[in-house]
Amino acid sequence: MKAQQLWFVKPFDVAVREEALPGLQPDQLLLKTRYSAISAGTEMLVYRGQLPADTTLDDSLAAYEGQSVEYPLQYGYACVCDIEAVGADVASHWVGKTVFAFMPHASHHLATLDAVIEVPKGIDAKQALFLANMETAVNLAQDGNPRLGERAIVLGQGIVGLLLSGVLAQFPLDSLAAVEALPGRRTLAQQAGVPSVFDPNNASAMAALHELLALTDPQGGGADVVFELTGSPEALNLAVDLCAYSGTVVVGSWYGSKRAEINLGERFHRNRINIVSSQVSSIAPELGGRWNKARRFAVAWNMISRTDPARLVSHCIPFAEAAEAYRLLDQQTEESMQVIFEYPE
Repeated sequence: MKAQQLWFVKPFDVAVREEALPGLQPDQLLLKTRYSAISAGTEMLVYRGQLPADTTLDDSLAAYEGQSVEYPLQYGYACVCDIEAVGADVASHWVGKTVFAFMPHASHHLATLDAVIEVPKGIDAKQALFLANMETAVNLAQDGNPRLGERAIVLGQGIVGLLLSGVLAQFPLDSLAAVEALPGRRTLAQQAGVPSVFDPNNASAMAALHELLALTDPQGGGADVVFELTGSPEALNLAVDLCAYSGTVVVGSWYGSKRAEINLGERFHRNRINIVSSQVSSIAPELGGRWNKARRFAVAWNMISRTDPARLVSHCIPFAEAAEAYRLLDQQTEESMQVIFEYPE
């Protein structure tokens, strides 16, 4: 069996290569990919060569255990596949099932049962592609823990930002707002249920945001929870400026090798603002006694069924044209939202 695999050859250079797969082992599945989704966050850092040299890829995923960031390399973590064949030790009823796999972009994979997640009935293949990012959105909401009647704001309306906004739109908040520079994404945020969306480059819009968050009140105001999802470390300064006394800034962005000066002066220091990291590879320690990955995935599937994230797919590109897909995401950010690969029958 041969597979078509996507390789990051060097920064800004990808190639689809044909590679032979080893033989199917008794405990393995042969997966044929229907669709895979490009991550506009971490994956684009790989494409642009912006990952720190001393980092490793996600050790929580079997596909990347112990793999360092050295070109050429494979990456990707959102594949929806059909099970074509199973090894001798796997029950035959798995053949033909559709599963989600945290695997790099490729036409075929070998995996064990514990490395795939069966797609529930009622969720189609394009919806299922959003499982990883929806799990991230659920994790962000849990880490931010907005309470009844609080104010929340999401900076950045990329895929994860939009998914989080859709989740938070279902909370009984006093106010929910989003900040996004691209007009198309502001429209999508409104469609996701965000009542108030602001352009950070528009002075009157930001003044209106300050009014919404009661920052003009002499007694102070601000958002109880600010989610930073822009991918730009400079946005942390805006997050601090918008945060309330003893509020929380939840950092969901991974900046890679990007650096920026952060003002930890008077507002941050005097207002006892908390800055916390949110990373989906693990469960928050305070939830570990009651939550596990399976429970969080169940919530993510439920959120997918309730919000229909497949509407965010902007481009479905044949896998053979992978290089064009990355150029599109890198150079035409406003035109591209969720870019996915489609694999031939």
